[in-house]
Amino acid sequence: MTAMHAVHNALRRELEHIARVTVRIDDDPRRVLRTAVGWRLFKRSLRIHHGAEDDVLWPMLRQRLADRSGDLAVLEAVEAEHAAIDQVVAAVDDLVARPEADRLRLGDLTDSLVTGVRGHLRHEEEVVVPLIERALTTAQWAAFEQVHNLRMGADAPRLLPWLLEGAAPGSVARALATLPDAARTAYHVRWRPEFSALDRWRGGA
Repeated sequence: MTAMHAVHNALRRELEHIARVTVRIDDDPRRVLRTAVGWRLFKRSLRIHHGAEDDVLWPMLRQRLADRSGDLAVLEAVEAEHAAIDQVVAAVDDLVARPEADRLRLGDLTDSLVTGVRGHLRHEEEVVVPLIERALTTAQWAAFEQVHNLRMGADAPRLLPWLLEGAAPGSVARALATLPDAARTAYHVRWRPEFSALDRWRGGA
């Protein structure tokens, strides 16, 4: 479960940045979220993670848990949480695109986003992860992780260092072990140094 926990930890880390952006007095939070690389990386990673779960992981679990109505209800609940989070993200983007938009409304929306994503991640870890560990084979989980990784596509040079920032060395090593040699070399030589130099939560960066 290294990859899932890495994604969840990275999303939690970025939620702290989003919460701080909203209360900044040295810059307009609407401009920061409209232009910051950090907001784009957060949205992209969230879309990849939720999309891979909706398209691959939940269908596999439904097949394995077809005779367990209580467990199926759990999957319906987390899928509904995905949809609700997507709506809040879209509402934030709509608001920050309008210069005349209410700054206080942005605070309400980002509070909802932070609370909603944190609650969803906790729900998955407490309820869904045990289902995964009980119901899926190693091969099925590996297939999900492969889809998840492939969906990074051309964004991998930014998303992989984003994902592994602050991770324990063992977690980093396990995550990189699935990559081709050339990609591991690129991560250490170019991707991580370039990401480390990026001020991703400065508006207009």
